[in-house]
Amino acid sequence: MPRSSLAQLKPLPRSFFHRDPRLVGRELLGKVLLRREGRAILAGRIVELEAYLGAEDEAAHAFRGKTDRNAVLFGPSGHAYVYFIYGNHYCLNVSCLPQGQSLLFRALEPIAGMELMAANRDLELTGKPTQLRLLTSGPGRLAEALEITRTRDNGKDLVDPASDLRIVDDGFRPEAIRESARIGITKSIDLPLRYSIDGNLFVSGKKLAKE
Repeated sequence: MPRSSLAQLKPLPRSFFHRDPRLVGRELLGKVLLRREGRAILAGRIVELEAYLGAEDEAAHAFRGKTDRNAVLFGPSGHAYVYFIYGNHYCLNVSCLPQGQSLLFRALEPIAGMELMAANRDLELTGKPTQLRLLTSGPGRLAEALEITRTRDNGKDLVDPASDLRIVDDGFRPEAIRESARIGITKSIDLPLRYSIDGNLFVSGKKLAKE
């Protein structure tokens, strides 16, 4: 889809996110996360997510209740929750039900603005599929590629048409969805709360070329 057409798409409604993240996660696969940088558009198809269930999920940031850090998760659905991890990268989540439930964006398939994404990640863009994976395969990579930070984006309304970071639907529907255990956590590790487009090259967790 041309960049201009992507920019004209309306964000998903708030009601889409005001549900159990286990339902939202499956339906959010294939939608498009879009960043506007001035007149430029950076966009990636959502190919991998993880659900976090609030107080009933030991791995969730909201497990022990509301804090200054996680307050977004207890507010309206459809807002960005951004946190800094391991001292070197940001992670983007979208709030679902206002009991601390959310979805973590784990991987995107780049569809617009790849040159800017590569520049943001200080990579040379060659066009090879394996090299393109380095742009947005993994939560830290995708945040860096779209210049997502806590200062800039935490609390941002992802369903606001005027937002420079929003989620839209271009009509794509995955043929098959895979459910599996979440990765990169140490608690509640066996819950099948990781959702991905089956067979998609950009799903994280596969061996990548050296950064």
